[in-house]
Amino acid sequence: MTKKKHIGQIVSFRFGYLSSEKIYSGYVVDYNDDWTLLKYNPVDYVRDGYIILRNKCIKGYKRDKVEKFHQKVLDLKGEGVTVQNKIPIDDIKTILNYLTDNFGVFQFDLRSEVYCYLGRVKSIVKNTLTIDFLDTNGKWSETRDYKLGNIRTIQFDTDYINSLKMVADLNRRK
Repeated sequence: MTKKKHIGQIVSFRFGYLSSEKIYSGYVVDYNDDWTLLKYNPVDYVRDGYIILRNKCIKGYKRDKVEKFHQKVLDLKGEGVTVQNKIPIDDIKTILNYLTDNFGVFQFDLRSEVYCYLGRVKSIVKNTLTIDFLDTNGKWSETRDYKLGNIRTIQFDTDYINSLKMVADLNRRK
């Protein structure tokens, strides 16, 4: 894929895990050899946060009538790509530290889309990420360790994440 020509356009990516595939769509904001940053378009004419895809898991992409029409509608809603949407995606450590510093919480998944994990960086030592884990009730519950190389997608600034972050902030103030 020549992603440079697709920056600012909605593209759908066929993303593969071990035995399953999922489609992720969104405006291509930036990319490098390892990562692709999308302004996430999970369904129809809704834009919900951002998703960063690990390129080695991308099995294909498309930009046809559906993506072009979604983009037309979302552009009319003012959802296009701007300079402010770009974040550093140089490497996974930079990404995760940036998201913790600037958004407070991020979500990632590993080899299965069945489970996702929310948190903020506590530390990154060698190839191990330690996060403060945010549970589904908006409580900072524990620290957990993950292998950086197993992370396949990273999401941030979504309604789900921001909602749990608000609950966590409220709980902290009590």
